[in-house]
Amino acid sequence: MCGIVGYIGHREAYPIVIKGLKRLEYRGYDSAGVMLYDQENIKLCKTKGKVSDLEEKAKIDFTSNGTIGIGHTRWATHGVPNDVNSHPHVSNSGELVIIHNGIIENYAPLKEELIKRGYSFKSDTDTEVLVNLIEEVQKKENIKLGKAVQIALNQVIGAYAIAVFDKKNPDEIVAARLGSPLAIGVGEDEFFIASDASPFIEYTSNAIYLEDGEMANIRLHKPLKIRKIKDDSLVDPYIQELQMNLEQIEKGGYDHFMLKEIYEQPSVIKDTYRGRLHANEGIVQMAGVEDNIEKFLNANRILIVACGTSWHAGLVAEYIFEEFTRIPVEVEYASEFRYRNPIINKNDVVIAISQSGETADTMAAIKLAKENGAFVFGVCNVVGSSISRESHAGAYTHAGPEIGVASTKAFTTQITVLTMIALRLGKAKGTLSNTDFHTFLQELEIIPEKVAEALETNERAKEIAAAFKDAPNCLYLGRGYNFPVALEGALKLKEISYIHAEGYPAAEMKHGPIALIDEQMPVIIIAPKQGHYDKIVSNIQEIKSRSGKIIAVVTKGDTQVRELADYVIEIPETSDALSPLITTIPLQLLSYHIAVMRGCNVDQPRNLAKSVTVE
Repeated sequence: MCGIVGYIGHREAYPIVIKGLKRLEYRGYDSAGVMLYDQENIKLCKTKGKVSDLEEKAKIDFTSNGTIGIGHTRWATHGVPNDVNSHPHVSNSGELVIIHNGIIENYAPLKEELIKRGYSFKSDTDTEVLVNLIEEVQKKENIKLGKAVQIALNQVIGAYAIAVFDKKNPDEIVAARLGSPLAIGVGEDEFFIASDASPFIEYTSNAIYLEDGEMANIRLHKPLKIRKIKDDSLVDPYIQELQMNLEQIEKGGYDHFMLKEIYEQPSVIKDTYRGRLHANEGIVQMAGVEDNIEKFLNANRILIVACGTSWHAGLVAEYIFEEFTRIPVEVEYASEFRYRNPIINKNDVVIAISQSGETADTMAAIKLAKENGAFVFGVCNVVGSSISRESHAGAYTHAGPEIGVASTKAFTTQITVLTMIALRLGKAKGTLSNTDFHTFLQELEIIPEKVAEALETNERAKEIAAAFKDAPNCLYLGRGYNFPVALEGALKLKEISYIHAEGYPAAEMKHGPIALIDEQMPVIIIAPKQGHYDKIVSNIQEIKSRSGKIIAVVTKGDTQVRELADYVIEIPETSDALSPLITTIPLQLLSYHIAVMRGCNVDQPRNLAKSVTVE
């Protein structure tokens, strides 16, 4: 889950690489490095810390001329974050340079064999092993870089996206991928390489996304050549036109990307259902569903696989699908799914959810499901991502780039897509009455307005944040549709503020967590008027009698909970099934403000990365 940037062309490479690394810091930010070639020498600068630290170091001891360069921002796997373990890594001869995202699982025996052959290693990384393996193949076989990379990659086990440079042939960069994303921007007499398209969107709108098991020879003044790593067969490259624009990946006047993305939710939810939802005509139409509707309608069950925030969206979908369609649903952690020998049948539908579309665990779950004959439907945000290509069919969320590491708009747009699918299937099966179907369509259509209204609780969330920013622990409680929202609220708080937080079904509180409640424990309760309101009130009374500090998210005009709670945040009323789209908003704002007040890096929380491309 590191960030890769490369450039070869007629421009100065350094500013392109540095700017690209900044845009990819969501993928990792514990160390960074850059290599430039100036027609004579390889120049290397790398450091522990962020890309800004790399810039400062480069000012002191690095000349930044050169029209060929590669750069890397790291999320550590092998070896602690330090200058030596930072990428790029150089081979023993000093002639090959590599950047790498992923994990080489068999690096230890490879390293042992290379040591026997006289190689030495400065770092603890698997990447330094790979670059020296390529060098050993190149020397032994007396072949060019591209062929050496291909032979070496056929000897490694694991996942990778790499870019390799050879001083002996300085007009070429070799790139390859297996399990980690890699895009190539195609310009006029220039090429860009990156983990996603954001580093080069102002230079070209043409991109090629390497498929798993492909490598590219990227050469100046020559056509791009893409081959299969396994058998060296040529691949006809497919050039896509980018849909992203520069404005989408800038902060737009907000202090942090996370706050910008929280406030984008009314518009991106509308973008997600635009052209798919026609409330007045009573239509929900999604091509991926329509083309495969019999598979959905004949499914014995639906399996939802996801990780993190996407898993929470899947839990909300479980309630929605079972109520609207009466199809049994199971929600699985993708990271556990493949390792427990799951039962998968041909009549199962597997819905894989991922913001990035590159989540390694979810990709592995998809492959397992396909091997067992299940129909796989992908829900992701990034056009052209691995999951979108690996799935049989799917739907994009159209949330636009989400740069903040802690997902916000991904959650609500995923729920929006999944709700539309459930509505369409419920209508087709007859398990949802025409009246209810039309009511839900009309309510979903005006949800963006209600989300915008919920965003008006920002100042109230800031007040509450000031009161609880120093709390060491926090408990989130919800019932029914809002139990997953409690989980998501707790995840947001611990991700960006480093406060320990747990989400629970409210009724489960008395089966253990109630032991934690005292006057020091803030308890956030999601208590909209729809749903299990009376039960939630009883849970609040149990907390009140034990002196817990109660923060309640309630429907506007609520009086019963207001009398019991220490703090109240009011949200507009909606149906129980759609309430997670609104109840999550004040929880996002609360987490954001607490993190800011604690001096945390909101967009880049420690130890985390946005696109998790390693297992």
